Amino acid sequence: MQLTRLPHPSPTPDATRESLIADPGFGTVFTDHMVMIDYDEAAGGWQTPVLGPREPIALDPAASVLHYAQEIFEGLKAYRHPDGGLGLFRPEANAARFNASAERLAMPALPEELFLGAIRALLEVDGSWYPAVEGGSLYLRPFMIATEAFLGVRPAKKYKFIVIASPAGNYFKSGAKAVSIWISDYTRAAPGGTGAAKCGGNYAASLVPTGQAFAKGHDQVLFLDAAEHKWVEELGGMNLFFVFADGTVVTPPLTGTILPGITRNSLITLLTEQGLKVSEAPYSIDQWRADAASGHLVEVMACGTAAVVTAVGKVAGPDGEFTIGAGGIGQTTAALRETLVGIQTGRIADTHGWVMRV
Repeated sequence: MQLTRLPHPSPTPDATRESLIADPGFGTVFTDHMVMIDYDEAAGGWQTPVLGPREPIALDPAASVLHYAQEIFEGLKAYRHPDGGLGLFRPEANAARFNASAERLAMPALPEELFLGAIRALLEVDGSWYPAVEGGSLYLRPFMIATEAFLGVRPAKKYKFIVIASPAGNYFKSGAKAVSIWISDYTRAAPGGTGAAKCGGNYAASLVPTGQAFAKGHDQVLFLDAAEHKWVEELGGMNLFFVFADGTVVTPPLTGTILPGITRNSLITLLTEQGLKVSEAPYSIDQWRADAASGHLVEVMACGTAAVVTAVGKVAGPDGEFTIGAGGIGQTTAALRETLVGIQTGRIADTHGWVMRV
Protein backbone atom coordinates (compact mmCIF):
# COMPACT_ATOMS: atom_id res chain seq x y z
CA MET A 1 0.00 0.00 0.00
CA GLN A 2 1.50 3.35 -1.06
CA LEU A 3 1.32 5.75 1.86
CA THR A 4 2.07 9.44 2.31
CA ARG A 5 3.55 10.15 5.75
CA LEU A 6 3.15 13.56 7.40
CA PRO A 7 5.41 14.44 10.37
CA HIS A 8 3.83 15.04 13.76
CA PRO A 9 4.75 18.53 15.00
CA SER A 10 4.36 17.73 18.71
CA PRO A 11 4.03 14.03 19.61
CA THR A 12 2.97 13.16 23.14
CA PRO A 13 5.97 13.08 25.54
CA ASP A 14 6.90 9.61 26.77
CA ALA A 15 6.09 10.39 30.42
CA THR A 16 2.65 11.77 29.51
CA ARG A 17 1.89 8.76 27.33
CA GLU A 18 2.88 6.35 30.10
CA SER A 19 0.57 8.16 32.51
CA LEU A 20 -2.31 8.04 30.06
CA ILE A 21 -2.02 4.32 29.34
CA ALA A 22 -1.57 3.28 32.98
CA ASP A 23 -5.36 3.16 33.41
CA PRO A 24 -6.97 4.21 30.10
CA GLY A 25 -10.51 2.97 30.67
CA PHE A 26 -12.34 2.56 27.37
CA GLY A 27 -12.58 5.02 24.50
CA THR A 28 -11.28 8.20 26.17
CA VAL A 29 -7.54 8.11 25.43
CA PHE A 30 -6.27 8.32 21.84
CA THR A 31 -2.92 7.82 20.14
CA ASP A 32 -0.97 10.48 18.24
CA HIS A 33 -1.74 9.49 14.66
CA MET A 34 -4.49 8.55 12.23
CA VAL A 35 -4.73 7.25 8.68
CA MET A 36 -7.05 8.95 6.20
CA ILE A 37 -8.03 7.98 2.66
CA ASP A 38 -10.26 10.19 0.52
CA TYR A 39 -12.75 8.88 -2.02
CA ASP A 40 -13.81 11.02 -4.98
CA GLU A 41 -16.00 9.42 -7.61
CA ALA A 42 -15.01 12.03 -10.24
CA ALA A 43 -11.29 11.50 -9.54
CA GLY A 44 -11.45 7.74 -9.99
CA GLY A 45 -12.29 6.51 -6.52
CA TRP A 46 -9.94 5.95 -3.58
CA GLN A 47 -6.92 8.24 -3.37
CA THR A 48 -3.46 7.79 -1.76
CA PRO A 49 -3.62 7.01 1.99
CA VAL A 50 -2.13 9.60 4.35
CA LEU A 51 -0.64 8.79 7.76
CA GLY A 52 -0.39 11.92 9.87
CA PRO A 53 -1.18 13.55 13.20
CA ARG A 54 -4.57 12.82 14.74
CA GLU A 55 -6.41 16.12 14.36
CA PRO A 56 -9.89 17.60 13.79
CA ILE A 57 -11.60 16.93 10.46
CA ALA A 58 -12.63 19.91 8.36
CA LEU A 59 -16.19 19.45 7.07
CA ASP A 60 -18.45 21.70 5.05
CA PRO A 61 -21.71 22.45 6.94
CA ALA A 62 -23.55 20.82 4.04
CA ALA A 63 -21.52 17.59 4.22
CA SER A 64 -23.86 14.67 3.59
CA VAL A 65 -22.93 12.83 6.77
CA LEU A 66 -24.33 15.70 8.84
CA HIS A 67 -27.73 15.56 7.15
CA TYR A 68 -28.33 12.03 5.87
CA ALA A 69 -26.11 9.99 8.21
CA GLN A 70 -24.04 8.12 5.64
CA GLU A 71 -21.58 6.79 8.23
CA ILE A 72 -20.26 3.33 9.10
CA PHE A 73 -17.55 2.02 11.38
CA GLU A 74 -15.77 -1.07 12.69
CA GLY A 75 -14.12 -2.02 15.95
CA LEU A 76 -11.20 -4.40 16.41
CA LYS A 77 -8.27 -4.84 18.78
CA ALA A 78 -4.54 -5.35 18.56
CA TYR A 79 -3.11 -7.63 21.27
CA ARG A 80 0.41 -7.88 22.65
CA HIS A 81 1.90 -11.36 22.15
CA PRO A 82 4.53 -13.08 24.34
CA ASP A 83 7.31 -12.20 21.87
CA GLY A 84 6.49 -8.50 22.19
CA GLY A 85 4.82 -8.16 18.78
CA LEU A 86 1.20 -7.29 18.09
CA GLY A 87 -1.54 -9.45 16.61
CA LEU A 88 -4.93 -8.65 15.10
CA PHE A 89 -7.87 -11.02 15.51
CA ARG A 90 -9.68 -11.82 12.24
CA PRO A 91 -9.25 -8.33 10.73
CA GLU A 92 -10.25 -9.59 7.28
CA ALA A 93 -13.68 -10.37 8.75
CA ASN A 94 -13.91 -6.76 9.90
CA ALA A 95 -13.00 -5.63 6.38
CA ALA A 96 -15.77 -7.81 4.91
CA ARG A 97 -18.36 -6.59 7.42
CA PHE A 98 -17.28 -3.00 6.78
CA ASN A 99 -18.04 -3.42 3.10
CA ALA A 100 -21.37 -5.11 3.86
CA SER A 101 -22.29 -2.06 5.94
CA ALA A 102 -21.10 0.22 3.12
CA GLU A 103 -23.35 -1.57 0.63
CA ARG A 104 -26.39 -1.17 2.89
CA LEU A 105 -25.78 2.56 3.25
CA ALA A 106 -25.03 3.15 -0.46
CA MET A 107 -21.35 3.89 0.22
CA PRO A 108 -18.34 2.75 -1.84
CA ALA A 109 -16.59 -0.51 -1.02
CA LEU A 110 -13.07 -0.20 0.37
CA PRO A 111 -10.52 -2.74 -0.95
CA GLU A 112 -9.44 -5.14 1.80
CA GLU A 113 -5.76 -4.29 1.24
CA LEU A 114 -6.49 -0.62 2.01
CA PHE A 115 -8.48 -1.48 5.14
CA LEU A 116 -5.77 -3.79 6.50
CA GLY A 117 -2.88 -1.66 5.30
CA ALA A 118 -4.21 1.43 7.07
CA ILE A 119 -4.53 -0.48 10.34
CA ARG A 120 -1.04 -1.95 10.08
CA ALA A 121 0.46 1.45 9.26
CA LEU A 122 -1.17 3.04 12.31
CA LEU A 123 0.04 0.27 14.61
CA GLU A 124 3.58 0.63 13.33
CA VAL A 125 3.79 4.24 14.53
CA ASP A 126 1.56 4.05 17.63
CA GLY A 127 2.33 0.59 19.00
CA SER A 128 4.02 2.20 22.02
CA TRP A 129 0.57 3.27 23.22
CA TYR A 130 -0.24 -0.32 24.21
CA PRO A 131 -1.52 -0.20 27.83
CA ALA A 132 0.20 -2.17 30.56
CA VAL A 133 -3.06 -2.73 32.45
CA GLU A 134 -4.24 -6.34 32.80
CA GLY A 135 -6.52 -7.27 29.92
CA GLY A 136 -5.51 -4.17 28.00
CA SER A 137 -5.38 -3.81 24.23
CA LEU A 138 -5.15 -1.22 21.48
CA TYR A 139 -8.67 -0.65 20.20
CA LEU A 140 -8.88 0.36 16.54
CA ARG A 141 -11.75 2.34 15.07
CA PRO A 142 -11.92 2.41 11.24
CA PHE A 143 -14.82 4.51 9.96
CA MET A 144 -16.16 6.14 6.80
CA ILE A 145 -18.20 9.33 6.43
CA ALA A 146 -19.82 11.07 3.46
CA THR A 147 -18.15 14.45 2.90
CA GLU A 148 -19.73 15.80 -0.29
CA ALA A 149 -21.40 19.18 0.30
CA PHE A 150 -24.97 19.00 -1.00
CA LEU A 151 -28.52 18.83 0.30
CA GLY A 152 -30.11 16.55 -2.27
CA VAL A 153 -31.24 13.15 -1.04
CA ARG A 154 -28.93 10.74 -2.87
CA PRO A 155 -25.72 8.85 -2.13
CA ALA A 156 -22.72 11.16 -1.79
CA LYS A 157 -19.87 11.08 -4.28
CA LYS A 158 -17.10 11.98 -1.82
CA TYR A 159 -16.07 10.18 1.37
CA LYS A 160 -13.33 9.92 3.97
CA PHE A 161 -12.10 6.64 5.44
CA ILE A 162 -10.20 7.17 8.70
CA VAL A 163 -8.57 4.90 11.28
CA ILE A 164 -7.86 6.04 14.84
CA ALA A 165 -6.58 4.04 17.82
CA SER A 166 -7.36 4.08 21.53
CA PRO A 167 -5.59 2.25 24.40
CA ALA A 168 -8.30 0.23 26.12
CA GLY A 169 -8.85 -1.26 29.54
CA ASN A 170 -12.02 -2.79 31.00
CA TYR A 171 -15.15 -2.14 28.92
CA PHE A 172 -17.61 -2.35 31.82
CA LYS A 173 -17.17 0.44 34.38
CA SER A 174 -18.45 -1.76 37.17
CA GLY A 175 -15.63 -4.25 36.63
CA ALA A 176 -18.10 -7.00 37.54
CA LYS A 177 -17.40 -10.58 36.48
CA ALA A 178 -21.10 -10.97 35.65
CA VAL A 179 -23.11 -8.05 34.35
CA SER A 180 -26.68 -6.98 34.97
CA ILE A 181 -28.96 -6.05 32.06
CA TRP A 182 -32.23 -4.13 31.69
CA ILE A 183 -35.01 -5.21 29.30
CA SER A 184 -35.88 -2.19 27.18
CA ASP A 185 -39.28 -1.18 25.85
CA TYR A 186 -37.48 0.49 22.95
CA THR A 187 -36.71 -1.22 19.65
CA ARG A 188 -33.20 -1.22 18.21
CA ALA A 189 -33.96 -2.41 14.66
CA ALA A 190 -36.78 -3.77 12.49
CA PRO A 191 -36.81 -6.24 9.57
CA GLY A 192 -35.64 -4.55 6.40
CA GLY A 193 -33.81 -1.84 8.34
CA THR A 194 -30.12 -1.32 9.09
CA GLY A 195 -29.82 -3.65 12.10
CA ALA A 196 -27.16 -5.80 10.44
CA ALA A 197 -25.07 -2.77 9.42
CA LYS A 198 -22.55 -1.22 11.79
CA CYS A 199 -23.71 2.36 11.37
CA GLY A 200 -23.93 5.17 13.86
CA GLY A 201 -27.70 5.49 13.61
CA ASN A 202 -28.22 2.10 15.20
CA TYR A 203 -26.18 3.17 18.21
CA ALA A 204 -27.81 6.60 18.44
CA ALA A 205 -31.17 4.82 18.74
CA SER A 206 -29.80 2.80 21.67
CA LEU A 207 -28.58 5.75 23.75
CA VAL A 208 -31.85 6.58 25.52
CA PRO A 209 -32.60 2.97 26.57
CA THR A 210 -28.94 2.44 27.52
CA GLY A 211 -29.10 5.56 29.67
CA GLN A 212 -32.20 4.20 31.35
CA ALA A 213 -30.39 0.95 32.09
CA PHE A 214 -27.44 2.82 33.61
CA ALA A 215 -29.76 5.00 35.69
CA LYS A 216 -31.34 1.87 37.15
CA GLY A 217 -27.93 0.48 38.10
CA HIS A 218 -27.45 -2.00 35.23
CA ASP A 219 -24.49 -2.49 32.92
CA GLN A 220 -26.27 -2.96 29.60
CA VAL A 221 -29.62 -2.89 27.84
CA LEU A 222 -31.44 -5.82 26.18
CA PHE A 223 -33.45 -5.33 23.00
CA LEU A 224 -36.36 -7.54 21.95
CA ASP A 225 -37.76 -7.85 18.42
CA ALA A 226 -39.75 -5.01 16.88
CA ALA A 227 -42.77 -7.02 15.69
CA GLU A 228 -43.84 -8.91 18.82
CA HIS A 229 -41.52 -7.54 21.50
CA LYS A 230 -41.05 -11.12 22.55
CA TRP A 231 -37.88 -12.54 20.99
CA VAL A 232 -34.42 -11.83 22.36
CA GLU A 233 -32.18 -10.08 19.84
CA GLU A 234 -29.03 -8.51 21.32
CA LEU A 235 -27.66 -6.12 23.90
CA GLY A 236 -26.74 -2.53 23.12
CA GLY A 237 -23.49 -3.65 21.50
CA MET A 238 -23.15 -7.39 22.07
CA ASN A 239 -24.54 -10.73 20.94
CA LEU A 240 -25.91 -13.31 23.40
CA PHE A 241 -25.46 -17.06 23.99
CA PHE A 242 -27.61 -19.26 26.26
CA VAL A 243 -25.98 -22.36 27.80
CA PHE A 244 -28.25 -25.12 29.07
CA ALA A 245 -27.78 -27.96 31.53
CA ASP A 246 -28.06 -30.60 28.80
CA GLY A 247 -24.99 -29.25 26.97
CA THR A 248 -26.87 -27.35 24.28
CA VAL A 249 -26.32 -23.69 23.42
CA VAL A 250 -28.66 -21.25 21.67
CA THR A 251 -27.86 -17.88 20.11
CA PRO A 252 -30.41 -15.66 18.33
CA PRO A 253 -30.30 -16.09 14.53
CA LEU A 254 -29.02 -13.52 12.05
CA THR A 255 -32.25 -12.31 10.49
CA GLY A 256 -31.05 -8.86 9.46
CA THR A 257 -31.98 -7.10 12.70
CA ILE A 258 -28.86 -7.89 14.72
CA LEU A 259 -25.18 -7.38 14.01
CA PRO A 260 -23.30 -10.44 12.69
CA GLY A 261 -20.63 -10.35 15.38
CA ILE A 262 -17.14 -11.65 14.61
CA THR A 263 -16.73 -12.73 18.22
CA ARG A 264 -20.14 -14.44 17.95
CA ASN A 265 -19.01 -16.39 14.89
CA SER A 266 -15.76 -17.37 16.63
CA LEU A 267 -17.58 -18.61 19.73
CA ILE A 268 -19.86 -20.83 17.65
CA THR A 269 -16.75 -22.51 16.27
CA LEU A 270 -15.09 -22.88 19.68
CA LEU A 271 -18.24 -24.18 21.40
CA THR A 272 -18.78 -26.77 18.67
CA GLU A 273 -15.16 -27.92 19.01
CA GLN A 274 -15.77 -28.40 22.75
CA GLY A 275 -18.57 -30.84 21.93
CA LEU A 276 -21.51 -28.55 22.62
CA LYS A 277 -24.45 -28.44 20.23
CA VAL A 278 -24.99 -24.84 19.11
CA SER A 279 -28.28 -23.76 17.54
CA GLU A 280 -29.01 -20.40 15.94
CA ALA A 281 -32.66 -20.22 16.92
CA PRO A 282 -35.25 -17.75 18.28
CA TYR A 283 -35.42 -17.55 22.07
CA SER A 284 -38.15 -15.63 23.89
CA ILE A 285 -37.79 -13.52 27.01
CA ASP A 286 -40.56 -15.57 28.67
CA GLN A 287 -38.67 -18.79 27.97
CA TRP A 288 -35.48 -17.20 29.29
CA ARG A 289 -37.22 -16.35 32.54
CA ALA A 290 -38.73 -19.84 32.85
CA ASP A 291 -35.48 -21.65 32.03
CA ALA A 292 -33.58 -19.55 34.57
CA ALA A 293 -36.18 -20.35 37.25
CA SER A 294 -36.12 -24.10 36.54
CA GLY A 295 -32.33 -24.31 36.43
CA HIS A 296 -32.35 -25.61 32.85
CA LEU A 297 -30.50 -22.44 31.81
CA VAL A 298 -27.15 -22.43 33.58
CA GLU A 299 -25.20 -19.62 31.89
CA VAL A 300 -25.70 -16.61 29.63
CA MET A 301 -22.80 -15.04 27.75
CA ALA A 302 -22.58 -11.61 26.14
CA CYS A 303 -19.86 -11.21 23.53
CA GLY A 304 -18.33 -8.56 21.32
CA THR A 305 -15.01 -7.00 20.36
CA ALA A 306 -14.94 -4.58 23.27
CA ALA A 307 -16.27 -6.85 26.02
CA VAL A 308 -14.86 -10.12 24.55
CA VAL A 309 -16.86 -12.73 26.54
CA THR A 310 -18.77 -11.61 29.63
CA ALA A 311 -21.22 -13.46 31.87
CA VAL A 312 -24.74 -12.12 32.34
CA GLY A 313 -25.75 -12.65 35.98
CA LYS A 314 -29.01 -10.75 36.36
CA VAL A 315 -31.85 -9.62 34.09
CA ALA A 316 -34.35 -6.97 35.14
CA GLY A 317 -37.35 -5.25 33.59
CA PRO A 318 -40.73 -3.68 34.37
CA ASP A 319 -42.06 -7.14 35.34
CA GLY A 320 -39.33 -7.85 37.89
CA GLU A 321 -35.93 -9.47 37.78
CA PHE A 322 -34.34 -12.91 37.73
CA THR A 323 -30.88 -14.42 38.14
CA ILE A 324 -29.03 -16.88 35.95
CA GLY A 325 -27.51 -19.69 38.01
CA ALA A 326 -25.70 -18.27 41.02
CA GLY A 327 -25.43 -14.88 39.38
CA GLY A 328 -21.72 -15.16 38.64
CA ILE A 329 -19.50 -16.34 35.83
CA GLY A 330 -20.06 -19.97 34.88
CA GLN A 331 -17.61 -22.67 33.90
CA THR A 332 -18.33 -22.59 30.16
CA THR A 333 -18.13 -18.79 30.01
CA ALA A 334 -14.85 -18.68 31.95
CA ALA A 335 -13.27 -21.42 29.84
CA LEU A 336 -14.44 -19.89 26.59
CA ARG A 337 -13.12 -16.45 27.52
CA GLU A 338 -9.78 -17.96 28.51
CA THR A 339 -9.54 -19.81 25.19
CA LEU A 340 -10.52 -16.86 23.04
CA VAL A 341 -8.27 -14.37 24.84
CA GLY A 342 -5.47 -16.93 24.76
CA ILE A 343 -5.73 -17.20 20.99
CA GLN A 344 -5.96 -13.43 20.58
CA THR A 345 -2.87 -12.81 22.73
CA GLY A 346 -0.80 -15.69 21.36
CA ARG A 347 -0.79 -17.76 24.57
CA ILE A 348 -2.86 -20.52 22.93
CA ALA A 349 -2.09 -21.94 19.49
CA ASP A 350 -4.19 -20.45 16.71
CA THR A 351 -5.36 -23.49 14.76
CA HIS A 352 -7.90 -21.51 12.73
CA GLY A 353 -5.66 -18.93 11.12
CA TRP A 354 -7.54 -16.16 12.93
CA VAL A 355 -4.56 -14.09 14.08
CA MET A 356 -2.69 -11.70 11.78
CA ARG A 357 0.69 -10.62 13.15
CA VAL A 358 1.70 -6.99 12.70
